[in-house]
Amino acid sequence: MAPKLPIHCPSCSSSLCVSQLSCGECNTIVSGNYFLPILLQLSQEEQDFILQFFMTSGSLKEMAAQMGNSYPTVRNKLDDIINKINQLKSK
Repeated sequence: MAPKLPIHCPSCSSSLCVSQLSCGECNTIVSGNYFLPILLQLSQEEQDFILQFFMTSGSLKEMAAQMGNSYPTVRNKLDDIINKINQLKSK
C-alpha cells in the first residue's frame, strides 16, 4: 500500500507545503515552497467521492444507487464537500 500524503503537520497541525519534487527517472530535483492544491487538501474519502461524482457524469441519482444511499444523503455529502472547498479557498 502506498504511503498516504500528509497534509497537516504532526507537531502543530498546520497545513503542510510541498518543498521538493523529484523525477524517478533522471533524479532531477525541484525545490521550493509550494502549497498543496485544494483537492489534495481533502480527505481520501472526499477525494474518492469527487472521483465517483466525475465518473458518473455528475449524476447524484446514479451515485446514490451505486453507494446504496438515498439521494438526499449523497446530496448532503456533496454540499459538505463544497462548503469545505469554499473554506479552503478563503484561507
